[in-house]
Amino acid sequence: MGEWTNGLFSCFNNCTLCLITYIAPCYTAGKNAEAVGDSCIMVGALWYLFPAAGVYLCAVVRGKIREQKGIDGGFGGDCLVHLFCPLCALVQDAQEIRPGETTQGESMARE
Repeated sequence: MGEWTNGLFSCFNNCTLCLITYIAPCYTAGKNAEAVGDSCIMVGALWYLFPAAGVYLCAVVRGKIREQKGIDGGFGGDCLVHLFCPLCALVQDAQEIRPGETTQGESMARE
């Protein structure tokens, strides 16, 4: 089976994504959910309003990402990662869904 392309603590591989997630983690949680076909608004809002529900829903999203990419793991591990290191997990999930994606600010800085 496959492995994650970025480690759990490789948050700074995409500094813009890391900063956005640090400031507005509900946004990243929602965009990750949207990328796997779940409701962006529901996951983002629940992550913000009810953290326990957010952990559960983000673990479900992480499971879908693992399934799509053929990555080893299980639901229990996904819950633990999102419970104890939620921001790193959100960034790792986003980097797996959208590898190498840059935001407008990053692309402008490189020109």
